[in-house]
Amino acid sequence: MQTLTVGLADRSYPIHIGSGLLREAGLLLPHLPHKRAAIVSNTTVAPLYLEPLQLLLKNNGVDTLSIILPDGEQYKNAETLGLIYEALLRNRCERNTPLIALGGGVIGDMTGFAAATYLRGVPFIQIPTTLLAQVDSSVGGKTGINHPLGKNMIGAFYQPLVVLADIATLRTLPDQELRAGIAEVIKYGLIRDLPFFEWLEQNMERLLARDAEALQYAIVRSCQNKAEVVGADERESGERALLNLGHTFGHAIETGMGYGAWLHGEAVAAGTLMAADLSRRLCWIGEAEVARTRQLFERAGLPVIAPDLGAAKYRQLMGLDKKVVGGKIRFVLLKSIGHAVVSGDAPEDLLRQTLSACASFDQADGTASHSTKPASGQVADYQDRHG
Repeated sequence: MQTLTVGLADRSYPIHIGSGLLREAGLLLPHLPHKRAAIVSNTTVAPLYLEPLQLLLKNNGVDTLSIILPDGEQYKNAETLGLIYEALLRNRCERNTPLIALGGGVIGDMTGFAAATYLRGVPFIQIPTTLLAQVDSSVGGKTGINHPLGKNMIGAFYQPLVVLADIATLRTLPDQELRAGIAEVIKYGLIRDLPFFEWLEQNMERLLARDAEALQYAIVRSCQNKAEVVGADERESGERALLNLGHTFGHAIETGMGYGAWLHGEAVAAGTLMAADLSRRLCWIGEAEVARTRQLFERAGLPVIAPDLGAAKYRQLMGLDKKVVGGKIRFVLLKSIGHAVVSGDAPEDLLRQTLSACASFDQADGTASHSTKPASGQVADYQDRHG
């Protein structure tokens, strides 16, 4: 096990990363002094990991309430959030009852927002079970839900007490979900860690094969990068915005196509290539750097072509991005691989060129394709994805 710390003064907390950590009661018990907790999970993860966690806590004198939600980005909304509140109220959960998020990014975001708002704040613990959640969404305290008009537009900054990333849970993760998580891993190399990007170029096949040593290294390195950024800029007033590379375009893809049609990491991958293309058009990077970026995403099995929503739709959806200031969209762009910046200086004509160039086209007749799936053809339907 390796332990990192997110440094936030008296709200600092550990990130434990290793295999078999769900069997280690000592990592959780210090955060459960009142011997009661509510575990929030979903219909996919609960059958795999809920009962062992409940038994572990029960054997150590901790009573648990389980709240099982439907699985999928399309359920990350106010209606599903209400199910958490209702269960907490019906079971008379108090301000000292921690909420434990057992699942991927959707569960972590919703559970964290419930913890931030139930009784004006209760303790919160993250146990992420997907690669994307382990390297990104479980760390940093961003919580929230989606709105039909925009992704993650309703939420709060609310830090957990501890993050427990058990790499063993990745053994049951579908390949498509693993690849989606790798998109966020690649992001760290692009925005601030060139040596890590180079390591990924050399070790991508090991990650895809779920080599435990490679996975642990990638998770630790990603969390180190995120912990440093969050420790310096908790509420995204500066450097933390760089963590959104590809997200302005990617969130527009997710919202425009309908939540759940594209996995978050898939949309971020296509969005990152759009950001790289726009950076090239600004003459900040060259075609060789765009190609190098594209090749790494392609090797990870991720889509590198965005759906053709139309320039007007993209502009409308990106106008709801949280980085918008004074009505002006601010993009995270690349000055080089390993060096990203936030910029509001993208000319409208260059943006339109990027939107046109990066949308999917039917190879047979050259017309725009409005497919609801990534160009790589990797999105299965909900049942296929979750068994």
